[in-house]
Amino acid sequence: MPDERQQYGGQAVVEGVMMRSPRYFAVACRRLSTGEIVVRQEPVETVLRRVMWLNRPFLRGTLALIDAMALGMKALTYAANVQAQDAFPNPGGAGAAGAVDLAMGEGAPPLAPPTPNAGGAGTESQTINDIAIGLTSVLALLFGFGLFWTLPAFLTDPFLPGYGRLSASLVEGGIRLAIFFLYIGLISQMAHVRRVFQYHGAEHKAINTLEAGLPVTLENARRASRIHPRCGTNFIFIVLVTAILVFSILPRHSLHEGIGPVLETAGLRLLLLPVVAGIAFEILKWAGANRDKSWAQALIAPGLWTQYLTTRVPDDSQIEVAIVALESVWDKEHEAAPAPLAPAADEPAAVVA
Repeated sequence: MPDERQQYGGQAVVEGVMMRSPRYFAVACRRLSTGEIVVRQEPVETVLRRVMWLNRPFLRGTLALIDAMALGMKALTYAANVQAQDAFPNPGGAGAAGAVDLAMGEGAPPLAPPTPNAGGAGTESQTINDIAIGLTSVLALLFGFGLFWTLPAFLTDPFLPGYGRLSASLVEGGIRLAIFFLYIGLISQMAHVRRVFQYHGAEHKAINTLEAGLPVTLENARRASRIHPRCGTNFIFIVLVTAILVFSILPRHSLHEGIGPVLETAGLRLLLLPVVAGIAFEILKWAGANRDKSWAQALIAPGLWTQYLTTRVPDDSQIEVAIVALESVWDKEHEAAPAPLAPAADEPAAVVA
């Protein structure tokens, strides 16, 4: 069932992997204190299911991206809570004894449930952790917007008087790509980021094994590629390149013309970001559907090469976590929907692997 297999995707999290199917997602994390793998399963709630009339090419991309970000935040929060519980154990909580073997497909109980004598300490600490993660995510989005969109425009400003729109957009796009690669290169030197990149590679290996129609075993996944055409890294690269062409149609204003015209240009760019995301999304889907065609892969090769920066070769224990997450969500999907699933095009939020 190739169409069904291409509806599965995932994301690396802290010491774990999130995998999603059309209707469910599962987060598998390895506890550092015991080495056990714990899992949480939940139904996937997507915007597109509530506004099916927007499930159209070039419209669905932005909504799918919003869905992916919301799901990613859920997965990251759960993974962070698992590690926080091990780092700061709650005597009144479930602790490591509450870990559930994901091979049983039962999922994990709520983390650190308070007992009558615990005074709600576990819930309070988890709430504080969730707030911290939320604030960090907001700051990260603001930082990313400033670094990848505002800074390149500012650095391009001196070139504007002597360049046309397309030329100036190419210069800005080149600066943006250089900043992107430099940023990835710098953060990859951090030990905890390298581990996330290893789990990213493990997630790809598990998905590639599934899509190849092979049993998802450690041996098969170990031999699979850590590169995948539907990767979020590939999507980001496509967005950066697409923005060069889309933004070239906009009027460009230098700071010498005053702050008003510059803010006008910035506002127009914000309005066009959904267009950029929509185009990039369709390119990514097309690449995934034609991954076996050399002419198609040649066009997206630079994006695929970028994944060598955002993935690392995982060890067997990390691959095991990815396999457990994938098996869990696969079993849950087929338990709830034994009939053949809808074609991949009907569920675009699962496009990013």
